[in-house]
Amino acid sequence: MLYRDFQTQQEIDDQYDPERSVDDPKPYYELFVGDSAKARAELECQLDVPFGPTVEETVDIFPARDADAPILVFIHGGYWRRLSSKEFSLVARGLVAHGITVVITNYALCPKVTLGEITRQSRAAVAWLARTERDFAGSRERIFVSGHSAGGQQVGRLLNTQWEVDYGLPADVIKGGFAISGLFDLNPLRYSFLQAMVQIDHQTIQRESPQFNLPAHAPPMHASVGGAESDEFRRQSADYVDAWQAAGLDGAYSEQPGRNHFSAITDFAEAGSPLCTQVANFIEACERG
Repeated sequence: MLYRDFQTQQEIDDQYDPERSVDDPKPYYELFVGDSAKARAELECQLDVPFGPTVEETVDIFPARDADAPILVFIHGGYWRRLSSKEFSLVARGLVAHGITVVITNYALCPKVTLGEITRQSRAAVAWLARTERDFAGSRERIFVSGHSAGGQQVGRLLNTQWEVDYGLPADVIKGGFAISGLFDLNPLRYSFLQAMVQIDHQTIQRESPQFNLPAHAPPMHASVGGAESDEFRRQSADYVDAWQAAGLDGAYSEQPGRNHFSAITDFAEAGSPLCTQVANFIEACERG
C-alpha cells in the first residue's frame, strides 16, 4: 500500500486532484479571477504591501470601516505551487460587509521554495501584521487566520507556532483559525501528481503535517469542507478535528452541502451567504470565549 488502502498513484490522484472531481475546473478559475477583480474595484484596498524581504512576500489589505475591526488573514490555495493573492480577493467581498478587515497573503511557490519556507512566510506575515504601524482599519489585538486547501494546511501550521519564543509576540496573537478544505496529513501527496513540483520527503511530512504537530495550547479552530468533495478531503478535515479535540483543544467540523473543492469558497463573495455568516459567527464566538 502507498497510503492507507491506496495501491496506485491514480487512486490517490482521483482523491487528491480536485480538478478530477468536477466536469470542468475552468469556470471556477474564471469566477475567482472575475469576482476578485470586482472586489479590488469596489472595495478600499492596499495592494502588494511588502511584509518580508523577497518579492513574493506581500499582502493585499481590504479594511473594514471600524478602526477596531477584527482582522482575518487569508492564505490562498493552489497546492503550494500556483495562484497568488490576486485570485482570492473575492474573499474580502462578503467579509468586509460583516465589518471584518481582510488581509490576503502572497507567498513564494514550490518548487522555487520548500513547503517549510512557505510556512515561514505565513508566520512572517502574521508577525508583520501584529507589529506594523501601517495605517488601515483593524485591531492588531483581534487577528484571526483562515485559508483554503494548501492555505488550510498553513492555518494548521500557524496555530502551532511558538510566537513568544520565535517572534517575541504574545502566545495568543492569533485568536482563532478557520481552515477550509485543508490538507493536514501530507503523506499521500508524496505519491501523487504533485510530487515533482512540491518535492515532499519524510522530514517534510513529519514537520509540515498539522495532523502530526498539534499544539499544547491553541485558540479555537474550525475545519470546513465541501460536502461534495472527495472522501479523502472530507476525512482529512474530520480526522484533524478529532485529533485536535482529543488533545483537549477547542475544535469543530462542518460540511458545506453540495459544495465541491472550488465552490467551497465562492460564497465569500456574498455577505449573506452561509459561509460568510459562519465565519463571522466563528469570530464573534471566539471573542466571547
